[in-house]
Amino acid sequence: MEFTKKFLRAKNPCAEGFRWFSRHVEDGSGYQEALDTLVNAGRVGDACWLLSQFGPTTAVLLVDRLEADAIVFAGTVEVRGSIDVSTVIQAGRSIRAGGGLRAGLSIAAGEDIRVAGGVVSQGLLQAGGDVRAAWGVEAEGDIICGGDLRAGWDAVCHGKLALKGGAVVGQDLIGHGPMECGKGLRVGGHLTGTQSLRVGQGILVGGAIAGVQHLEAGWGIKAGEGIRVRGSIRAGEGLCAGGEIRAGQGYGVFAGLNVQQETWESSAQVWSPERPEGLRSGLWLGPSPLAAAQR
Repeated sequence: MEFTKKFLRAKNPCAEGFRWFSRHVEDGSGYQEALDTLVNAGRVGDACWLLSQFGPTTAVLLVDRLEADAIVFAGTVEVRGSIDVSTVIQAGRSIRAGGGLRAGLSIAAGEDIRVAGGVVSQGLLQAGGDVRAAWGVEAEGDIICGGDLRAGWDAVCHGKLALKGGAVVGQDLIGHGPMECGKGLRVGGHLTGTQSLRVGQGILVGGAIAGVQHLEAGWGIKAGEGIRVRGSIRAGEGLCAGGEIRAGQGYGVFAGLNVQQETWESSAQVWSPERPEGLRSGLWLGPSPLAAAQR
């Protein structure tokens, strides 16, 4: 793809950006060449805008290790070792690393992000597909994912967590903003939040669920320890906890919201050491047999 002033003007760029581009990028320059020129001049935001307007390519940037102030690449970034970027890394397609991935401002990929180490973003972490890290995942801003999130260790999100797919977290999931998963959520350790959590399918947590405002799942919710939230607990099917199930003061606990009442005995079971206070629907059956078997 070659760029001309006429070609760029059709995308309605801002006046100042168009003037700069006209002075510094020659007509007929290649797409990636134009992106590199913008990045090298410190106009990373303009480079990201250009990528958003003209889309990805099939090009591959393949290197042993990547350290830079900023990277905006229209294709796939593939690094045998680690990636360490001071500000922004954005790829039109995928980002892959044989080590870790760190960025001082944001990480974004049009498709998947897959690393053999950990992912750390001091701002936004965004992928059109999956985010998969053999170690942990942490973002100071939002985590926005068009696919699944998979972290071998902890996953920590200081902004909004929005997943169109599901999530599998090997250790703890810690959310400081609203959390939403389109599919299921599985956490090996504890799940801790400060705002509401909504999951389209089921929630399975090895430890405790705590701190969340409202907790909602389209299927069932199961925790190896207690479930204690500040708002309501709403499960489309059953609830099971090794410890106490407790909603916030004045809020209710609901099981079987997505099944018929006559099927509660099989599809809306509530298992916990004591009957949850404020249980509005579902059938409480006593302590979880799974918890008893683990003792």
